[in-house]
Amino acid sequence: MHADAAPDPDPPSPPALPDTAALALRAVHRAVAELRRGTPVLLRNGDQLLAMAAAETLGARGLAEIAAAAAAPPLLLLAPARAAAFALHPAGGEEAVALRLPAALLAPAALRGLADPTAEHLLPEGTRPERAPMPALAPAALALAKLARLLPALVAAPAREQPRLDLLTVEAADVLAYPTSAAATLRRVAEAAVPLEDAPDARIIAFRAADGGIEHLAILVGRPEALAEAGAAPLLRIHSECFTGDLLGSLRCDCGPQLRGAIRRMAQAGAGVLLYLAQEGRGIGLVNKLRAYRLQDAGLDTLDANRALGWGADERKFLVAAAMLDQLGIGRVRLLTNNPAKLAALAACGIVVEGREPLAIAPNGVNDRYLATKAERFGHLLA
Repeated sequence: MHADAAPDPDPPSPPALPDTAALALRAVHRAVAELRRGTPVLLRNGDQLLAMAAAETLGARGLAEIAAAAAAPPLLLLAPARAAAFALHPAGGEEAVALRLPAALLAPAALRGLADPTAEHLLPEGTRPERAPMPALAPAALALAKLARLLPALVAAPAREQPRLDLLTVEAADVLAYPTSAAATLRRVAEAAVPLEDAPDARIIAFRAADGGIEHLAILVGRPEALAEAGAAPLLRIHSECFTGDLLGSLRCDCGPQLRGAIRRMAQAGAGVLLYLAQEGRGIGLVNKLRAYRLQDAGLDTLDANRALGWGADERKFLVAAAMLDQLGIGRVRLLTNNPAKLAALAACGIVVEGREPLAIAPNGVNDRYLATKAERFGHLLA
């Protein structure tokens, strides 16, 4: 180098590696994608290893992969309500039932028939699952299926270490911690003014967790942050997305009128925030909500239809709402809701709820039973 030449600049620093929490979230997110495409994954807890796949997406290749990884015959894990449909009544308090399947039921069509009460697959005559001991990692396996918005019906088997299969491995603890971890890593990623028909002074802020999954939205009417800074409690509506009601104007629910009614109330009040959470169908997802509609048309109410599919009556989590409010600088609210459980959930997350503002919508002739079920079985205050 010439004596007068400037020295080479310092080389750029290597990019920072993702932190442990982000890596764990990514692994769970990848496992969700694998299950949705019918590929088995491995759940690990120390030296315990469980090969698992979702019954509704599992094909012949996935069954062969589980068989190759298994250290014991595969089992079918079902939610208690679904197991009861086969006269296999679980003991009280069980979260799931493990069934040993005859060979005739270890086929994709038969598995879908066992998993889905709306499926039109008939089980072979003379075949009946038998109860089996529950695998240790069953709770994490069922939690992962629910994160994937798949029916909580799984083919699972204790597994050997089988690197040649190249199956994704995820820690069971990371799956169980996912809702809390995702809320903790939620960040604002975009913001824009979006004038609305009933609230011209409105903005939308998008939030995303570290796994890069689905976004949650905050719709701000006016300047609710300014009210919060002044010590006041702005109006808040926590609204779970509803494709059929919000976008299509479905008459089966009251979601669309509640969404628009809440925005109008905030505009009239001068400010408010509506958190639009990606928790379709009380957290079971759109596909499962459509399945629940089929069961409702056959006579079940909203609560029993969800349970028949293997889900809880309400699978939503509201820690994400508290995380969004924290980033907006809003710690005190007046909640627009008819659901007392939302008040308790927000309070448990550290948000001060100064009062409840009702948001009742009159029945329309189609959703009368739906609203009656909300009042009678979910405890909503509709009067």
